[in-house]
Amino acid sequence: MQLALSAEDAEFRDQMREFFTTKIPQEIRDAVRDRRELGKDAFVQSMQILNEAGLAVPNWPVEWGGRDWTPLRRHIWHEEMQRAYVPTPLAFNASMIGPVIAQFASQEMKERFLPKTANLDIWWSQGFSEPDAGSDLASLRTSAVRDGDEYVVNGQKTWTTLGQYGDWIFTLVRTNPDVKRQAGISLLLIDMTSEGVDVRPIELIDGGHEVNEVWFDNVRVPVENLVGEENRAWDYAKFLLGNERVGVAPVGATKSSLAQAKEWAATISVGDDKTLLDDPLVSTRIAELENELLALELTALRVVANSTDGKPHPASSVLKLKGTELQQAVTELIVDLAGPASAASGARDDSDLPWWATHSVPVYLNFRKASIYGGSNEVQRQIIARTILGL
Repeated sequence: MQLALSAEDAEFRDQMREFFTTKIPQEIRDAVRDRRELGKDAFVQSMQILNEAGLAVPNWPVEWGGRDWTPLRRHIWHEEMQRAYVPTPLAFNASMIGPVIAQFASQEMKERFLPKTANLDIWWSQGFSEPDAGSDLASLRTSAVRDGDEYVVNGQKTWTTLGQYGDWIFTLVRTNPDVKRQAGISLLLIDMTSEGVDVRPIELIDGGHEVNEVWFDNVRVPVENLVGEENRAWDYAKFLLGNERVGVAPVGATKSSLAQAKEWAATISVGDDKTLLDDPLVSTRIAELENELLALELTALRVVANSTDGKPHPASSVLKLKGTELQQAVTELIVDLAGPASAASGARDDSDLPWWATHSVPVYLNFRKASIYGGSNEVQRQIIARTILGL
């Protein structure tokens, strides 16, 4: 089964493909293809090129830089971007706080933040999870106490991805401790250069520095930085997380990784002029993953088509759950293809071993995170049981 495109949509796909492969610098695309860590400058350069062409935030309202595309065209845009190894627009800006501000904030706040958010002039960090409030986000304890025209914020956030680059952080805080947990939460925008904000690195299992913890010690935040209404942020958080769960199932990137795995399998000789790709167990495993990715792609289209009026489709949890499982399955396949060479993760660039083989274990380890962030897969199963199956 394949998606059939109309002549107009096929032309649109070709336009996206040409843009992504000719306008984004090759060195950035090569880094994404080879799974090298991208620095802040590469993210910013790529997103600003997209924004100048009107391609950074197509899901936003048109007045703020969005495009009035069909769900299919948004899907094609995303697929072709990942196929070309172009860094997707920074999710914290494009898929999280940007849509929340556009949907719930005052006109003044929209004018102040949305243009800079779309152009990555502001690098946003996400201040949601806490040491004792991860998947159970309603248990958060970071407090914000009103003091005249300011809030005084105290507490800690953790797992703040790329927080070392952050300019501002959108932060869930408890403004009323005396009501139901979900009812006393507000959303503040906090300048990360404010006195009392401390960002501390967390070293990951793969040796990288991708996440951080952020501490707030009597940080004073102007009341004008409150998004929407006080104590209503649980609704905003659900809206944001619905968008996040759509974005954490990167079908195109997983398909590209699987295509690379097929290429690499074809380079490994197993005798008698055959390669690993000729092994029926390997080829069957690849075929099963390709079929599951196609099913995921169709689910992604259904989710996008039905996410309206600020109410993401419940199937976004299915998308997040299955998408992360397939991401992890492909990284595991690549480790298996690499065989003993996968143990040489410390090999230098001049090693005789294939670069992809020596990178396979760090990538595999890094993607253990996929079934945790954006709401753990266990939580997604509970959401599916309650909202889709009615259990």
